Amino acid sequence: MIFEVIITTINADGIPHVTPFGVSYEGENVLISPYKPSTTLDNILASKEAVMNISDDVRVFAAALTNRQACSLKQANKIKGFRLADCLQHVELALIEKRDDAVRPQLVMKKIYAECHRYFNGFNRAQAAVIELAVLVSRLPMLPRDKILAEMHYLQIAIDRTAGENELLAWSWLVDKVHQFYAQAQNREQI
Repeated sequence: MIFEVIITTINADGIPHVTPFGVSYEGENVLISPYKPSTTLDNILASKEAVMNISDDVRVFAAALTNRQACSLKQANKIKGFRLADCLQHVELALIEKRDDAVRPQLVMKKIYAECHRYFNGFNRAQAAVIELAVLVSRLPMLPRDKILAEMHYLQIAIDRTAGENELLAWSWLVDKVHQFYAQAQNREQI
């Protein structure tokens, strides 16, 4: 089972990187499997640490994929790094094993510290739709255009019926990203 979270890492200069990530669990450990090349992979291998942030604010997911700022960060408690200032929970992680792979190595991370900041209010279909579109946006170069557009069309139903202000904003950022990607692809084809 894969869980969608926000991973925060730092580079060698201490500059934070915020990205959505699907993680899984192996017992008490967290498995992070970034594609190569990846800023997250480079940062974790250099610092040996990361923070897993559990958030119900889908703007954070959309912003990270569309180069927007939708979150603020706070210093982590036990590791050198940052967590989302506003999240449901954050878990500070230390790298304990790297399982190499040519495409997606697995990074086995041990929980060092965890803290709950507020309660989860429940599922919202629009939030799930934004997360699904965020996953599609992260794979734009890999998936057929028709599949992306068909999925967007279907996910729009949940947005239309259940979205609040945050979901509408995040959705618009991701839709703009899809349109920009295909417009740029069309321009490249015409050259």
